Amino acid sequence: MSTTALDNEEMLLVLQQSLTKKRVLIVDRHPPARDSLRLMLGALGVTAVHGAGNSAEVIRQVKGNRFDIILSDFVLDDGRDGQQLLEELRHAHLIPLSTVYLIITSERSYTNVVALAELAPDDYLIKPFTAEQLQARLIKAIYKKHVLRKIYEQIERGSLPEAIAACDRVIQQQPAYMYDALRFKGELLHQLGRTAEAEEVFRRVLEGRVVPWAKMGLAIALRDRGALDEAERLAEQVTEEAPEFLSAYDFLASVHEAQDRLEDAQQVLQRAADASPHNTIRQRLVGDVATRTGDLLAAEKAYGRVIDRSKGSSLRTVDDFANLSRVLVDRGNVEASRKVASEMKRELRGDKQAEVAALVVESLCLTAEGTPEKAQTLVEQALALQDQAEEQAQTRGRHASQRLAIDLAHACYATGKGDEAQKILRQVAAENNEDPHLLDHINSVFEKTGQSDAGKALLAQVNRQIVDLNNQGVMAARNGDIEGSVKLLIQAAEQVPNLQFLVNAAKAIYTLMDQKGWDAELAAKARNYLERAQRKDRKSPKVASARALYMAVAHKYGISSEAEEQK
Repeated sequence: MSTTALDNEEMLLVLQQSLTKKRVLIVDRHPPARDSLRLMLGALGVTAVHGAGNSAEVIRQVKGNRFDIILSDFVLDDGRDGQQLLEELRHAHLIPLSTVYLIITSERSYTNVVALAELAPDDYLIKPFTAEQLQARLIKAIYKKHVLRKIYEQIERGSLPEAIAACDRVIQQQPAYMYDALRFKGELLHQLGRTAEAEEVFRRVLEGRVVPWAKMGLAIALRDRGALDEAERLAEQVTEEAPEFLSAYDFLASVHEAQDRLEDAQQVLQRAADASPHNTIRQRLVGDVATRTGDLLAAEKAYGRVIDRSKGSSLRTVDDFANLSRVLVDRGNVEASRKVASEMKRELRGDKQAEVAALVVESLCLTAEGTPEKAQTLVEQALALQDQAEEQAQTRGRHASQRLAIDLAHACYATGKGDEAQKILRQVAAENNEDPHLLDHINSVFEKTGQSDAGKALLAQVNRQIVDLNNQGVMAARNGDIEGSVKLLIQAAEQVPNLQFLVNAAKAIYTLMDQKGWDAELAAKARNYLERAQRKDRKSPKVASARALYMAVAHKYGISSEAEEQK
C-alpha cells in the first residue's frame, strides 16, 4: 500500500469505518469534558467508549480491557501528566504497541516536548478542536498503526527475527515510515544481542537526521561493547540537546554505575527525577542508588515519593513500603517506620508478602530499640509464613520479593538465627547473581551485622558454584552429549533458578528437540523456564535469543507457539 493511499477516497472510507469499531478510553479529570468528548466520538460513529478520571483508574481499566485508542488530557489530577502516564503504561507493558495514544492539551508548547520525548504519543490535539479535526488525527494514527502492524504482531508473539524482517519490508515499501521502522529495527537487534548491527542502524539514522532516540540507541550499543567513555559522551550530548528525553539520564546513570561512580549516578538520576517528579520507576532508582551511596536522607525522600505518587495504583508493591521502612529504621526513626508498615498492611490487605514484611519491619524496629527477644517471635512467624507468601505471589503471576527475603535474613541475624539467614542469602545471591543492586543489599546486611568478610566469602562461594554448575552443562554439550547437557542444566535451573540457568536450560531443551523431535513434556518445562526468565528481565538479549530459538523449533515441527503458550 503506498503512502498516497491516504488520499484515496476508498481508503479514507475504510479507515472511517474501522474507526467506528474501535474501543476508546477517555482520560480526563473533569466528567463534563469526558462527556463532551464521548458525544464527539458518538457523532463519528464510535460507541464503545470508556472513561477514567485519574491514572490509577486508567491502570485498572487497561488491565481489564484492551483499548484500541486512548485519548488522554495532558493535565491529570494526581500530579502526573498524560505523557508520564503513557511512559508508565508502555514501560509496564500494560497497553500493546497497536494502541493509539493521543494527548489533548491547551499548551501549544507541548509540541516541543513531543518532538523530544522518549516515548512520544501517536499524536496530540490542541484545544479547542472539532469532531472533524479529531477524526482526521485518529485516522492518520490508525493508518500508521496499520502500516506497522506486522512489526507489532511479531514483537508481541516474541518472534523478534520476524519483527526485524517486517521492519525491512516497511523500510523498503513505506518510505514515509522508514524512521519508525529503523527505530524498531535497531532496538530489536539490540534486544537480540546483535550489537554491531544495531550500532550500524543507529549510525545510518544519524546520517540522515539527528534525533535523540538514535543517539541513545548508538550509546547503548557502544556501552554493550564496552566503549563506556564514548557512550557517556553521547548520552551527555542528549541530556544537553534534548533535556526532556529523560531516559538519557537513566542510561547515563547506568554507565556511571558500570564505571563504579555511584555518587555521579545518583546526581544524574536526581536531575531526571526533579524534572519528572511523578515518575515512580525513576524515583525507585534514585532511592536504590542513594541507599548504596549511604545517602539515607535522599533515599528516604525518593522512596517516600514513590509511595505518595503511586497511591491507589495497582503498580504499587510491597517493596515500595519495605524500602522506605528499612531506610527509616537505619536512620533511627522507628516510629515513622511502623507507620509505613501499618499503611502497607491496610493498603495491601490479603497479601501474604505484606504480612511477612510487616513482621520483619516490626522485628527490626524492636531490635533497634534494644529488645531482640521480642523480635525473635516475630521473625519465627515471618519464617513460617514465607513459603505461603512465595506461593501466593506465584499464583498471582508475580515474583516473590527478593528484597524482602534479604530483610528477613537481616532480621534472622539480628535475633540469633544465623543458619536461617545464611540459607536465605545464599539462595537470593544465587538466583540474582547478575543484579548489582540486590548483591549490594546483601553486602549491606553483612556490614550491618559486623560480618563483612563472611559476606564476601559467601558471595564468592555462590559465584564459584554457579560457574561450576554452568561449566558442567556446557562441557557436556560441547562433547556432543546434548541429553546429558539438558539433564545437567535442568538440575542447575531447579537448584539455582537465576536468569542464566533458566535461559540455558530452555535453550538446551529446544536444541535437543530440534535434533530429536518435539516432546510435549520437555516443551512445557522449557516454556516454564522461559517465562520465569522473562519475568526477571523482559528485555534481556539472553531471553530474546532463547525465545527466538523456541519459535524456530516450534515452527519446524508445525507447533503453534500461541497455542503452546495458552496451555
